[in-house]
Amino acid sequence: MRSTTPSPAHPVDLSEARRVAVDAAAEAGTLLAAGVDGPLNARPKGANGDVVTELDTAAEELIVGRLRAAYPGHRIIAEESGVLEGEPGEEMVWLVDPLDGTNNVAIGMPVYAVGLALCARAEPVLGVVHDPVTGRTWSAVRGRGAQGPDGAPLTLADRPRPGREKNPVLAWTQGHQVAPDDPVAFGLRSSLEGQCARMLQLWAPLVAWTMLVRGDIDGIVGYLPEIVDLPAGALLAAEAGAELRRLDGRPYAMGIDLPASELGFVAARPELLDRLLETTAKMTARDGPDSLA
Repeated sequence: MRSTTPSPAHPVDLSEARRVAVDAAAEAGTLLAAGVDGPLNARPKGANGDVVTELDTAAEELIVGRLRAAYPGHRIIAEESGVLEGEPGEEMVWLVDPLDGTNNVAIGMPVYAVGLALCARAEPVLGVVHDPVTGRTWSAVRGRGAQGPDGAPLTLADRPRPGREKNPVLAWTQGHQVAPDDPVAFGLRSSLEGQCARMLQLWAPLVAWTMLVRGDIDGIVGYLPEIVDLPAGALLAAEAGAELRRLDGRPYAMGIDLPASELGFVAARPELLDRLLETTAKMTARDGPDSLA
């Protein structure tokens, strides 16, 4: 459900910040779309199968440059560069995922996105997701709703899915730190797969979030998700009317200062939420109070 709480007072015009972020994401998307068919020189990133390419770093440099020019005092947390400090005591923080879906691009699969989020005191107040393949952009400001590619208001209520309550299409996302033999991830994913028509694992969570707000899928379940791409998509979905809960059914907080163990979520159309939570809460109780916290 769209947040009814307005963004807290802070020294940023969120309409202008939305424009800056949308322009930066679209420009990065143009760069990515022009380069995905060329040599990528993918190299390992960490020990869990993730990769990085020159496209990631080039798109990130472009976005960071645009943000620094517009907001020189803001902190930035970027996928490849890490934490880029701003002015002392600055409460505004940008999260930048310049290429969500690098592993897909590396194998020639055009499923990827660009994501930016602006947070005030660790709470997301602006989210932007751009799809370089189609050139479309989605954005949301906390308390003001979500916008589609044409700038028109975007709500799930305008995209009914009759009959899908009993046979939904879901997406699954998990962080790179989740091991292939993680018993909690395996059990939760298997239980959910038995209740839906299809379970998508796109390895590009931001793409899944845009599919949810468009009505193409009915829900997303996240286990130990990555923080850098989570706020933009989650805010977009919440402002479009999706319901978000923790895996055990408790209220969901999107603060970027939370540990990964508290970021697991269920995001779904309101009419589907209770059914999904029956499964995720049952798994939480079965595996112990801390396993899916």
